[in-house]
Amino acid sequence: MGPDIAVGERDLRIEDVWAIATGAARARLSDAPEVLARIARSAGHVEALLARDGVIYGVNTGYGDSCTTDVPSEIVADLPLQLTRFHGCGLGQMLSPAQTRAVMAVRLAALVRGWSGVSIALAQLLGDMLAHDILPLIPGEGSVGASGDLTPLSYIAGALVGERAVLFNGQTMSAHAAFALTGLSPVRLRPKEALAVMNGTAVMTGLAALAFMRADQLSRLCARLTAMATMGLQGNPRHFDARLFAAKPHPGQARVAARIRADLQAFDTAHAPTRLQDRYSIRCAPHVIGVLEDMLPVLRAMIETEINSANDNPLFDPEDGAVLHGGHFYGGHIAFAMDSLKILVANLADLLDRQCALLVDTRFNNGLPANLSGATGPRAPINHGLKALQIACSAWTAEALKLTMPASVFSRSTECHNQDKVSMGTIAARDAVRVLELTEQTAAAQVIACVQALRLRMRAGALTPAMLGPQIAQLIEWAQLPFIEEDTPLDQVLRRLTEAIAERRWPLDWADGVDCPA
Repeated sequence: MGPDIAVGERDLRIEDVWAIATGAARARLSDAPEVLARIARSAGHVEALLARDGVIYGVNTGYGDSCTTDVPSEIVADLPLQLTRFHGCGLGQMLSPAQTRAVMAVRLAALVRGWSGVSIALAQLLGDMLAHDILPLIPGEGSVGASGDLTPLSYIAGALVGERAVLFNGQTMSAHAAFALTGLSPVRLRPKEALAVMNGTAVMTGLAALAFMRADQLSRLCARLTAMATMGLQGNPRHFDARLFAAKPHPGQARVAARIRADLQAFDTAHAPTRLQDRYSIRCAPHVIGVLEDMLPVLRAMIETEINSANDNPLFDPEDGAVLHGGHFYGGHIAFAMDSLKILVANLADLLDRQCALLVDTRFNNGLPANLSGATGPRAPINHGLKALQIACSAWTAEALKLTMPASVFSRSTECHNQDKVSMGTIAARDAVRVLELTEQTAAAQVIACVQALRLRMRAGALTPAMLGPQIAQLIEWAQLPFIEEDTPLDQVLRRLTEAIAERRWPLDWADGVDCPA
């Protein structure tokens, strides 16, 4: 476990959410006096309004379309627990531990901004759950993205009161049991607190933060794989000339070209191109990857703004406690970001699949053996190399491309037409995660194909280790792939490589002077 991140002292970056999610850092509620005072002041505004018999949506009224139903004062205290319980209808695959930590961190970051009316005790318990790694089991399906992620977040709210199941020390148990083992105590939800926890965008935004980091890794890996494919095909490194990208100066596109150019430096010096113009999946790779690279700063701004926002309803003005009824639970920005990201990432899968198809096909691979088989002699006819791997690449790519239909345009009127225009942000985020998984699988397959192609070229004497350059040589050594001579199952190798890509463990540094910002 790395350093603590004190939530509430500063805005969280996407990298902070990633570090918390992956266990590289531990989140806790800041104990800074100004942070605690901000939270306490907001809770005090709710108490003062109730003491004056004020009407506050979701505090002494019903929820959603039931906002016209007044709740008698004697049962106001029971209302928050009811909200957690009737939203306990989620289904589908549970969020992973990493995703759950991201969601919890993002929700805590919103609650401590001092607009949501929660108590220090609730914020502290949520922070303690993160610190002790007590993770509510959150089903991924059941949110339309407005009023926020009500149903999935109800599993956090329910856990805070000791109900619902959690994962703790690798075991599933009740939240109450996990609290007992760690010396924590459940809270009794105060007016507005269940709504504050549930009525926000934390699930879609937590998933979006993790998706962003994985997409950034894929962008870099695709650049390196393009350089390796160029070497394997004995292609033309001059397609990545800096002068070309000065003529069409999209900065991300130019950065991708610079990465590929740096990887091809030794190859370019020693190699005479065999074709004047390579096929588009090589020649235009910076233009494909570069769109994602240029959009990452835009997507980052949207995601980080959402992370560091108060996004429930109603909000309470921190200065005077005025009740502000609005719609900040609407996840439109995250929906757009994730719909965009999944299109950009699926294009990477398509690019890699086409590069792989060139490498295995003797009509296009410039003298490499069919299907990159390393078999020679009398057993060559019965060995088929990477034939099935390329088929699998196309299958994963087709599925990724199929999932690029934007979720945000499929708004459904729900909840007695109170929620009559919704964001679908959580579905968009889940789609993006699935597209990333499929593209990471395709990238893992292309790693195998590229490494095999380079080894075949070296065996034939057309390529030397020195021409690879230090970064590509490092990646090949790190990947620990056998030379494929006899046909062999590759599923376990693919799983290992895919997991490493998803966890951002690949060595993807570049030589000095290449602009590769985080």
